[in-house]
Amino acid sequence: MKERLQALKEEALVKVEEASTLEALQQVRVSYLGKKGPITEVLRGMGKLSAEERPVIGDLANKVREAIASQLDEKKAALEAKALDEKLLTEKIDVTLPGRPVQVGGPHLLTSIVEEIEDLFIGMGFEVREGPEVETDYYNFEALNLPKDHPARDMQDSFYITEELLLRTHTSPVQARTMLEYKGNKPVKMICPGKVYRRDTDDATHSHQFTQVEGLYVDKDVRMSDLKGVLNQFAKQFFGEEREIRLRPSFFPFTEPSVEMDISCKVCHGEGCSVCKGTGWIEILGGGMVHPDVLELAGYDPKIYSGFAFGMGPERIAMLKYGVDDIRHFYTNDVRFLKQYHKA
Repeated sequence: MKERLQALKEEALVKVEEASTLEALQQVRVSYLGKKGPITEVLRGMGKLSAEERPVIGDLANKVREAIASQLDEKKAALEAKALDEKLLTEKIDVTLPGRPVQVGGPHLLTSIVEEIEDLFIGMGFEVREGPEVETDYYNFEALNLPKDHPARDMQDSFYITEELLLRTHTSPVQARTMLEYKGNKPVKMICPGKVYRRDTDDATHSHQFTQVEGLYVDKDVRMSDLKGVLNQFAKQFFGEEREIRLRPSFFPFTEPSVEMDISCKVCHGEGCSVCKGTGWIEILGGGMVHPDVLELAGYDPKIYSGFAFGMGPERIAMLKYGVDDIRHFYTNDVRFLKQYHKA
């Protein structure tokens, strides 16, 4: 049995040396050290030995097993190192080659427009305020002189969540909240940008979701001429010094008197063309003097305080400034469109 174990050891070590792959080496391990291998068979036959021979043969069998296992581990390490070296040779890269360009994103065009509007009005002393997009009926309508039975509500077909909660139809509730926060005893000079929602049919000029930037200035002795001056400054800084503005009478429940503002067409310079529909003017925003009832509902005494408010749509501003012909381009996430304006 001793001779058998010695012969198995020498035979196994030769097989280990001859193994040229990890798969072949694993086969040697299973053949000699596995449960069905010859060394295991020798150990199973120890029951036929005398009590004096068993420990001798058992010790020898363990030494043979350990020698084979040690040689197997060394060979495995050598084969793995060789395989790694070969892989490194086949997968090496030329680090001196120029790298692949990384596509860098940029702000959405509407984001850029809103930030530009914010910067402009901050420069004129306005602060930026924000409010919830899910609004109460009171702040969205009633606090703005639109009671529940007012027919002007039909102009803003709304997304109602409950009878008293809805997705805001304009950012004007932020103005109402701010005036109530000030409790009618200090001036308000703010703009409020944000998303608004109206149940509308999506087409080239309409969307059920869009953005607004509204402004409010309440103080003592605020006049319509102040509103005109602020809007004229906005138009010239945003569209160019050559732009002219005009104010036309209009109606809004929360302002009295109310106006629509047009700017002179940059294509025909007021002569009339297809862009301005032959008028020489393009409508851009609405505004007016804050209605006395709105001031009173917010806690301001309309005999002491007056103010103006205005509202504009960044989508319309962007369409006019950059010649975008369909409002849906802003929302369909077509990178071919969006990347044109990363540096706008």
